[in-house]
Amino acid sequence: MGKSKLRQFRLGKSDTVQPVETTAGWRDRFLVYLRTECHLAANSISAYDRDLEHFTTWLGNRNLSQLTIQDLTDYLSWLKEQELAASSISRHVVSLRMFFKFLQLESAVVDNPADLLTSPKIWQRVPFVLSISQIDRFLEAPEPGDPMWRRDRAILELMYATGCRVSEICDLATSNVHLHERFCLAEGKGSKQRVVPLGDRAVESINSYVNDERPLLVDRNADNEPPWLILSRTGQRLRREAIWELVKRYAKRVGITEEATPHTLRHSFATHLLAGGADLRLIQEMLGHASIQTTQIYTQVQTGKLKRIHQEFHPRA
Repeated sequence: MGKSKLRQFRLGKSDTVQPVETTAGWRDRFLVYLRTECHLAANSISAYDRDLEHFTTWLGNRNLSQLTIQDLTDYLSWLKEQELAASSISRHVVSLRMFFKFLQLESAVVDNPADLLTSPKIWQRVPFVLSISQIDRFLEAPEPGDPMWRRDRAILELMYATGCRVSEICDLATSNVHLHERFCLAEGKGSKQRVVPLGDRAVESINSYVNDERPLLVDRNADNEPPWLILSRTGQRLRREAIWELVKRYAKRVGITEEATPHTLRHSFATHLLAGGADLRLIQEMLGHASIQTTQIYTQVQTGKLKRIHQEFHPRA
């Protein structure tokens, strides 16, 4: 339907532009389009919305239909001045292309200058990874006496044991956690499910939380029993932001001075598996990466480690 509409637009409406609405109005309609026509996940729609919020701030009173490739190039320069990383700017380029394609479909613009944008060169950055000793201290950071320490320890153990994204931990249903069989079903990008094994420590922590703490949280929920494994204080689905906050809090407690995020545990999971001899393809499958190229960044971590060892111990390094 979209393609035929675009074709019809090109053939019959190439010199017509609909009355200009506000940028905020087009943005709202675009988000509805992503949800109803493109069937994107809520997190993806939120990412587009955040990118367009930057664009709207920069745009000011400019007219969408009169923007040129030079204007959009100036916008990317503005993003760089805001100290955004090259990877973030590249994502903004994708959002702009999608937004202007929608505007073209809706006859809001005739030409699509965003099609001419090129993404900045992205340097593959070696991810920050915790050492085994740091991981041990980090996973034991929630202690008896902390509010919901069993839940917090289960969260940290789950992230390191499975390499799941923070959103996947938040969305993990109890029906998809099979402790006796020692695996869980994680639902990743594009609603694709994958099987991820669970180790003894993770199973032990989850069991402790499920038996001794989760029932108390369920009782605080006025509705029926919630389907999610990890619950908030009020028995609701735990927000992603809450997991970010607890990761930073416990990292600080055990003296991890580097910037630790939920993704740090995912990076550490993959790197430690690779160091232990796991096949890269199996790591790709457990991480839910669509492309092996994404997983190959962890081989750079290993190469960096080898270089450091060589420099430290080789007599002629």
